[in-house]
Amino acid sequence: MAQQRGRLRLVDVAERAGVSIAAASRALSGSAGVSDEIAQRVREVAAQMGYVANVHARTLAGGASTTVGLLVHEIGDPYFTEIASGVLRVGAQQGLTVQICHTGRDPDSELVQVRTLIANRVRAIVIAGSGFVDARMQSAVKRDLQAFQESGGRVAVIGRHHLGTDAVLPDNAAGGRSITEHVLSLGHRRIAFVVGPRALTTVADRLTGAGQALSAVGLSLADVPVVEAAFTRDGGTLAMRRILDEHPEVTAVIALNDDMAIGVLSALRARGIAVPAEMSVAGFDDVAVAEHLSPALTTVRLPMTEMGEQALLLALKSPSARPRRRATTHELIVRESTAAPRSGQPSTYVHSALIK
Repeated sequence: MAQQRGRLRLVDVAERAGVSIAAASRALSGSAGVSDEIAQRVREVAAQMGYVANVHARTLAGGASTTVGLLVHEIGDPYFTEIASGVLRVGAQQGLTVQICHTGRDPDSELVQVRTLIANRVRAIVIAGSGFVDARMQSAVKRDLQAFQESGGRVAVIGRHHLGTDAVLPDNAAGGRSITEHVLSLGHRRIAFVVGPRALTTVADRLTGAGQALSAVGLSLADVPVVEAAFTRDGGTLAMRRILDEHPEVTAVIALNDDMAIGVLSALRARGIAVPAEMSVAGFDDVAVAEHLSPALTTVRLPMTEMGEQALLLALKSPSARPRRRATTHELIVRESTAAPRSGQPSTYVHSALIK
């Protein structure tokens, strides 16, 4: 006869799963030392027996869980800094401590961090940053988060994911269209795009919007240089150097986040190329530093602090029958880094290139 849930012990889970107590402990805490197959079996057995659910529920009922977890891709990226400020603000209002983890846009690291937060008995988890176009890249994370929610935990994400949770959805496609339309409206046709990994849904969505704007003037993404690099400042610098070396005809560059745009400006400054007199530059996000750059950066503004606030508020709500969605708006912010191509600069391409 099965033991009552309130009297379950780790040894009961270990026996049912056919593993040692040490292996069961490591599997449930997300620690190294057990195979993925064993870890998954132990978690499934624990969920079936109610072991994780019982422990987590007792923690919440006792008021001991005053911590929430926040996962960000790049802790040094101002985009995530501003999102974190919103999460921290709501956390402070609710008397909660926020534990911040860095994943580096690595699915394996994301899984480890999720398991660590669950093992630490956090009340809720917020995942900030892009999901992956290929849903299989987050399948393990999805399984763990489902078990966490079944045991009484709560989850919300920022960005387009395949995790089946509450989500705050940035206006990425429409923003990509707006910034590209702006650059086109100035008369530029020799445009290059500096983008992060296309495996990320954020990059895919922003490029989709850019493609829509290009098609309105008879162009497509296949007609312009699209340079993929790390979704960071260094990535923007490397991508811009490549454009200057391989596509000197380009008159405007659109970076798909402000961090990359800052790297683009750095590369242009190092080459002695004036912005916007010789090259227009645009970004995306409108991080706090964007207006203080020289020249100030034309970009797309997303309500990043509010996105963080909304995400944690969703995560603290009681679960609903279906995942809730909160869509954001965007705003085109035109500053000094974009202008019409100077007289004498060609306005159309004589060839097309796609850089992968």
